[in-house]
Amino acid sequence: QVQLVESGGGLVQAGGSLRLSCAASENIFSINYMGWYRQAPGKQRELVATVTSGGTKNYADSVKGRFTISRDIAKNTVYLQMNNLKPGDTAVYYCNAQKYRDEYWGQGTQVTVSS
Repeated sequence: QVQLVESGGGLVQAGGSLRLSCAASENIFSINYMGWYRQAPGKQRELVATVTSGGTKNYADSVKGRFTISRDIAKNTVYLQMNNLKPGDTAVYYCNAQKYRDEYWGQGTQVTVSS
């Protein structure tokens, strides 16, 4: 079972930046996909960005050019650098890990962007 612990959320003004961290309980090379999803009030959870064990990255169109997913193998940690934040980015952000047929979620971290 993979455990995921997120940190780094908070309140920021529009145009500001935040960095989210997701620490995994095991070597992230053994995890097929890791990524970030978000869920705004009244909306479905949506993909933000993912990275495969081989390093291939994928982004939602709404965050391309503003968000960057990265990882620190030595720390078993995946990051989401969020720049030029907009009020529409306000949501609970969840870390996700997919290992073979199993899927794991973190507890979520709130990101609030004020206008």
